[in-house]
Formats: sequence, structure tokens, C-alpha cells
Amino acid sequence: MNRPGAVIRVLIVDDSALARELIRCLLSEDPSLRVVGEAANGCQAVAMVAELKPDIVTMDIEMPVMGGLDAIGRIMAQTPVPILVLTAQGDAFTAFSAMSRGALDVVEKPDISQAGGSELLSRLRLLSGVHVARRTANAVAARAGLPSAAAPAGAGDAGRMVAIAASTGGPQAISAILSQLPKGFAAPILVTQHIADGFAQGMAEWLNKVTPLRVGVARDGDRVAAGRVYINPSEFSMRVTRQGVLVLTGRESGEIYHPPCNTLLCSVAESYRERAVGLILSGMGDDGARGMQAIRTVGGVTLAQDEKSSLIYGMNRLAVERGSVERSLALADIAGELLRLVSGKLEAGCEIPRLA
Repeated sequence: MNRPGAVIRVLIVDDSALARELIRCLLSEDPSLRVVGEAANGCQAVAMVAELKPDIVTMDIEMPVMGGLDAIGRIMAQTPVPILVLTAQGDAFTAFSAMSRGALDVVEKPDISQAGGSELLSRLRLLSGVHVARRTANAVAARAGLPSAAAPAGAGDAGRMVAIAASTGGPQAISAILSQLPKGFAAPILVTQHIADGFAQGMAEWLNKVTPLRVGVARDGDRVAAGRVYINPSEFSMRVTRQGVLVLTGRESGEIYHPPCNTLLCSVAESYRERAVGLILSGMGDDGARGMQAIRTVGGVTLAQDEKSSLIYGMNRLAVERGSVERSLALADIAGELLRLVSGKLEAGCEIPRLA
């Protein structure tokens, strides 16, 4: 964890000299950030991380000699450091795969606009203080003792609706949860994850590799089905009707989060009431707390990822502090709780403990 006021030392990794120059110029606008080195390929990046001990690395994906994926794997196995992947929309699937190797987050390569630069600087400041642990290149999520066989498609209360809200650290958490759910999971799952425009398809393709559930980008007019996961594209706000039909609309005036978690959660509360299950995961900002409260008010179930297992304990922390969450769970326990809720297998007489 960086000391308050300390300069954050950044290593830039990109095979394009022009891209490195742009990133360096953007970082020069913030006195709390200092570029300590530049690497043109993954091999150089591995060596420079070991030598320079930067606080954070910006990592390109497609590079000669050694690409970003292999470089991330080696760095996290040898000299762990926070890594922020900078990539274009066309590399979205590969960029999300980088999270499986240990990268913390993915953002689109910045442009020369003030908005693009501000987003990069804020992510670097935030992620530079995250503690990362050494990991093997082939680390996979444990299944936490959940059934490997598909549950019967008609089991339990098929009327449940699961809505997930997440931001920074969310993709890794969502991947871990979905990888533990069986093919016959008896409810639809709607996901609103703060994400760059054009990256939802890459995220859906990446998640499809780790779960037996079917994951896709939500489309206006989709009728939701159990065992399916619908990713909210960032360009739209997503709602669901009482008939289980998805409605995508343009961005709302004054909305700073893309896509907005509160919009989805409030919609699920209104349409599904006591059958709604709201889950808020790792992320920064205050998006989601109001929507979680809406679900709790109508008698639905509200869960949060706990502090210890969160990359960024921000969105979920605020939801807990505001009384919008009934129960906080470790990431490894969330899939099991969702399975029990939608399959009706809670033991008789047992209730979900509620936070004060």
C-alpha cells in the first residue's frame, strides 16, 4: 500500500513508441505519478519490473517477442505488482483473459481527450495501492465443493431473478462466481458491470470459457431464461419487465456510471419484488446502494461481497453502511448461497442472517 502523498512509480509497457509517449504525457499532468521506465515488449517488462520495482504497470497486450498475457503471467509468478491493461476494443476478449493471469483491470487505450486522460490517471492512483499476491500462471478458481453435475432445470423457485452490480474488481469476482454454478441454475442472471464502451462482448466471450451457463450481451427485447447470463452493454441502461423482457435505453442525463447499476437493481426490485436477489460486488463509487435498498424494501434478498475478498471495497461497503445489504459473504461462498436461494434448498427453519 502506497503511503499517503508518496509518488506512484509507473512502468509503461507498449510496443508503440507513439502510445508510450501519449501515456507518458498524460501521466506528466499528475504530480503524484512518475514514469520510471518504458518497455517495448513483454521480455523487457519482466526484467524491468524485477529491476525497478514499480508501484504499478500499464500493459499492452499485442507485442512482439513476448505478448502481454505471457508477461503478466511471469510477472505475477515472480515479482507481483499491480497491472492495468490498456487495450483497444478489438482485443477485449484477450484483455479480459489477462485478468485470469493476475491483471487487476482493463481500460481502453486513452486518447488525447481530457476525459480519456482523467480515467487513466484515476485508475492508476486507485490500483497502485492494491495488494497483489504471487500466483502461478495456471491458477484457477476452486469450485468450493459445489455440485459438478447440472442441477435439474425445473428445480426450486424458477421465479427468482438474480441481479449483479459490480465495478473495479468485478470481472474477476463474476468469473469466480459463474465458474461455480451448475448448468441447470434455475434463474436468469443480469449483470451490470462498469465497463468501457464496446467491451461487453469481449467480457461475455471470456466468461463463456469459465462457466457452463450461457453468457451473452443483453439485447433490447430479450426474454430472459433460467441458466442464462445477460451482460449489460455500457452504452445502454438496462431494465427488466414483469414479463421478463429486457429493455435497453440510451444513457440517462447526468449519469456518471456506465452502465448504471442502480437502474438495473431498481428495475428488478419493481418487477420481481420478493423474488429478487441483488448482489453487489467489488468496485469504486456509490453506484448500486440505492438499487440494493430498493430490493430490500420490497422483501427481496440482498447480498454483498465482503471486504476481505474484494479488490476494491467501495460500492459494496457503502451499500452495507447504508443498511441496504442483509448479508456479506466471502467470494468463495457467494455461488453456494445463490444456488441455495434459487433451488429452495435452505434447511427448514433457517433464515439468512441480517446485518444490523
